[in-house]
Amino acid sequence: MDEKLSKKPLKIIMDTNAFFVPFQFKLDIFEELKKLLNRNFEPIILYQTLKELEKLASIGAFKTRKQALSALKLAEKCYMIHIKPHFHGSHDDLILEAAKELKCPVFTNDSALRKRLRDINVPVIYLRQKTRLEIEGSV
Repeated sequence: MDEKLSKKPLKIIMDTNAFFVPFQFKLDIFEELKKLLNRNFEPIILYQTLKELEKLASIGAFKTRKQALSALKLAEKCYMIHIKPHFHGSHDDLILEAAKELKCPVFTNDSALRKRLRDINVPVIYLRQKTRLEIEGSV
């Protein structure tokens, strides 16, 4: 394998619900990703995901707003990209498109999105048994 390729960080697209894992299950997602992947990685947040977190932080139940504000702090550790700015599909459709375009895994706990990603052979990282992260597919 080319030495440069092995050092290149693996991009991971973070779905909105991935940012709530630390507050709902007391898990450090970045440490868990490091253990799971055993390599350098670059967490990616889509601009639209960031907007969704901001919306959750401003409306809804108090607990959700509080968690979303904390999730926004976690999102600061991610590299934000603005992919398909005029995309008119659902947020899940956008994540599917981004994963195909960037050729990278997605961290999500959304079971419907996980199935759609698996159907197009995109590796999926998800919370397993509320205690650890697991990956479906190979990276």
